[in-house]
Amino acid sequence: MTIATISMAALVGVAPVGEAQAQTRTNHTDDRRLPTSQAEVKMSFSPLVKQTAPAVVNIYTKKVVAERQRTPFFNDPFFKQFFGERFGGAFGAPRQRVERSLGSGVIVSGDGTVVTNHHVIDGASEIRVVLHDNREFDAELVGSDERTDLAVLKLRGVESALPAISFGDSDAVEVGDLVLAIGNPFGVGQTVTSGIVSALARAGVTGQDYQSFIQTDAAINPGNSGGALIDIDGKLIGVNSAIFTKSGGSNGIGFAVPVNMVKVVMRGLISGDLRRPWVGASGQAVTADLAASLELDRPHGVLISAIRDGSPADRGGLRAGDVVVAVNGLPVDNPNELKFRIATLELNHDAELLVLRRGKETVLSMPLEVAPEKPARDESVIDGNNPFSGTKVSNMNPALADELGVDTLTEGVVILGVARDSLARRARLQAGDYIVEINGQKIDTVARLKEVVKSGERSRDWKIAVKRDGKVLTGEFTL
Repeated sequence: MTIATISMAALVGVAPVGEAQAQTRTNHTDDRRLPTSQAEVKMSFSPLVKQTAPAVVNIYTKKVVAERQRTPFFNDPFFKQFFGERFGGAFGAPRQRVERSLGSGVIVSGDGTVVTNHHVIDGASEIRVVLHDNREFDAELVGSDERTDLAVLKLRGVESALPAISFGDSDAVEVGDLVLAIGNPFGVGQTVTSGIVSALARAGVTGQDYQSFIQTDAAINPGNSGGALIDIDGKLIGVNSAIFTKSGGSNGIGFAVPVNMVKVVMRGLISGDLRRPWVGASGQAVTADLAASLELDRPHGVLISAIRDGSPADRGGLRAGDVVVAVNGLPVDNPNELKFRIATLELNHDAELLVLRRGKETVLSMPLEVAPEKPARDESVIDGNNPFSGTKVSNMNPALADELGVDTLTEGVVILGVARDSLARRARLQAGDYIVEINGQKIDTVARLKEVVKSGERSRDWKIAVKRDGKVLTGEFTL
C-alpha cells in the first residue's frame, strides 16, 4: 500500500471490499486503487509529513525604512489650515523605522540552498531562517526575480547536510491530484494543510508577467508564502505564492508557482545569468466566435496576429493566422500560457510547436533564444527648455520590452521615468508613455527626439503626442 492509495482513501470514502475491488477492475487503469481494509483507511499523511516537513523553513526578515517624522505642532488643525500638509512635512526630522515580516521557504539542496518568494525577502537588510528542529541560520540573498516572485537564499554556517525536498514535475500534475501545503501561516509555527489541485494554468492572479499558477484548495494563509506544495510522492511541485481572499484568511483558493518554473529561475539566479527565451509574436486566446470562424472543433489555442521579422517565431515558420495549440506536447490556451511554456525551456534548443494552419495540424521547430538588444537602447535623460525635460527615455527593443513585461513587438521611444518638479511632470508625462510626435515631427528614435527638442528650445509653444495604454493623446504645452 502506497501513500497515494492512502491519500485517495481519505477523500473517496470506504466501500465494501468486494465492491472496492470491482471498482478497481472496472474504473481504474493505473496502479491507484481504493482501500481494501479498515487498516488502510486509518493510515494517514503522517509518513509523508515526516519526510518533507523538515525541509520547510520559517523566514524572518528585517527591513529598515526611512521616513520623515512630522513635528507634533502640525497635527493641530490651526497649523494645518495655514501651512498645509506639505509645509508641515518639510519640518519633520528623518528617522528610521524597522519593519519585520515573516514567510516560509523550502530547502532544495543539502548545502543550505533555499527557495522562497521574492516578496518575502524584498528589501530585507537581515534574513534569518529557522529550521523545523529550531536550528537558526543567517541567510544571504543569492538572487531574486520579481517577475516570477521567486528568490534563492543560501544559509551560512551549514556544517552538515540539511534535509531537502526533491523536485517533482509540475507538467505531470493533474486537476484532482492530492497535495499538501506546508508553511508558517500567521507566524503560529509550521503548519500542514491538505487538499487537491483545483485548477492549472491560472493567470491574471498577481502582477507578475509569467503566470501559470497551480491552484489548490489546501488552506494557504499569510505567512505561507514561499512554502512548499508537495504531491503524494513527497516531491515539490510548487512554491506557494498567493491567495484569493476577502477576509485576509484562506478562502480555499491558493496559488503556487509551478516547480518547473522554479527550477529554471533557480538555475539562472545561482549562475548569475537569468535569461529567458522569447517568441517574437503576439496573439490572443481563441474565443467561441473565433473558433467558429476558423472552423475549429472547439475554442483552444493562441491565434497569432503579428510576428516580428527575424524573431524565433519568424525563423521557425510561424505565420499570422496560425493557431498554436501545444508546446512540446503541452497544451496552451492563452498568450500567458504560451509565454510561460516557452520561458520554462532551455536556451539554445528548439521548441516543438503544434499549429493549426487552415484547419490542418502542422509541427514547427522554433529556436529558443534570448530577446535581442536591437536597436540599441540609447538610454538618455532629456534636459533643457522643453516639455520632455526631466524624462529618462530609451529606444524600445525586444530585450527591454521583455524586461518591462510588454509586447515584444512594440517599437518607438518610451519614457522610463519622470523626475519630480520637472517640466515633464508639469506636462503630465508618465513612465510608460511612447513619444509619437513633437510639433508635427514624428519621433522614432532617441537620437531624433534629441534633435527635435534641441531645435525647438527657443519656442514657448509645443504640440506633443504620446501613446498611453494603446491610445494616442495630444496636447499643447506653453513654457
